[in-house]
Formats: sequence, structure tokens, C-alpha cells
Amino acid sequence: MNTTILGLRTVTYKVSDIDKAKAWYADAFKTQPYFDEPFYVGFNIGGYELGLQPDEAVTGDNTVTYWGVEDIKAAYNHFISLGATEHEAPQNVGGELMVASVKDLWGNVIGLIYNPEFKLPA
Repeated sequence: MNTTILGLRTVTYKVSDIDKAKAWYADAFKTQPYFDEPFYVGFNIGGYELGLQPDEAVTGDNTVTYWGVEDIKAAYNHFISLGATEHEAPQNVGGELMVASVKDLWGNVIGLIYNPEFKLPA
């Protein structure tokens, strides 16, 4: 079982108005999104992913930081075995990309991502 954490990959923010948020983040970070769909907007910020997800009922789980893993199901099960609870089960989000998230014993959301296309900035 390979549960090695590879490092920080992605931070996502849930927003109630994706178009307004897209414009605001483009201005705030002085960059345009490289991925722009109604279900997700992605920015490359210094080689790392800043993602926006639409959610009309934004709750306390607005922010998820994703840690890179090589085997998402093994990593997810590892966290669950340590007492974490399911937040979002492993799921495919396009191509080979897979994401999942758990809540630690204190209610913090920990995101896991398998992204074979991710390359650390030089």
C-alpha cells in the first residue's frame, strides 16, 4: 500500500457566483484561468492549482487543500483507518485526475489528489 504524501498540489474555494469569483480571482492574482468550465475554474498560480467550484449553499467547508498522492484509494483508506471520516469519497474529475477528502478528528478537511500531470515548478 503506497500512502506517501507527495506535497501540496491544489487549493479549492467554493463560491456562490462562479463568474463573479472568476473575475475577482483573475484580477487578484493577475492571471487568467487555464481551465474554465461551469463546474470548475482552474488557475495556475506559480505552478500550483487554485480552483473555484460553484456551490450555491456555501457552508463552513469552503476551502479544501489537496495533497498529492500516487494511489488515491490507498491514501483515502489510510486516513479512514486512522479515524478520519469521509468528506468526499474518491472520484474521477476528468481524465486520470482523482480527488477525495476526509475530515480529521477535529473536523478539518484534508483533500487528496492523484494528478499524474502535475509537475513541480522549476
